[in-house]
Amino acid sequence: MLKKQVMSITDNAAEQVQSLLHKRGKPSAGIRIGVKSGGCSGLKYFVEYADSKGQFDETIEDKGVVIFIDPKALMYLLGTQMDYVEEEFKSGFTFTNPNEKAKCGCGSSFNV
Repeated sequence: MLKKQVMSITDNAAEQVQSLLHKRGKPSAGIRIGVKSGGCSGLKYFVEYADSKGQFDETIEDKGVVIFIDPKALMYLLGTQMDYVEEEFKSGFTFTNPNEKAKCGCGSSFNV
């Protein structure tokens, strides 16, 4: 039986991650995605460069991108899709998360 990935990534997000990793100017193992306390709804996503895989990180390889999921964030990210959106006044990674119960008005934090 095929194991379902914790999260998926759109073509736009994959292209942006590849571009950022290329511009970084030093070798990277991939990116790490996690969740931390903060924002008006309680939790915020974070995306950072990953120089290596953490001991308990979940690894996802999708569309040529390696994503490490912080083990503390796994239960919050199940079924999430990561996208990259460019708008006139704001650009950035967005997350469509079926586990969210509420999101703040500015869209930068959520709760489950």
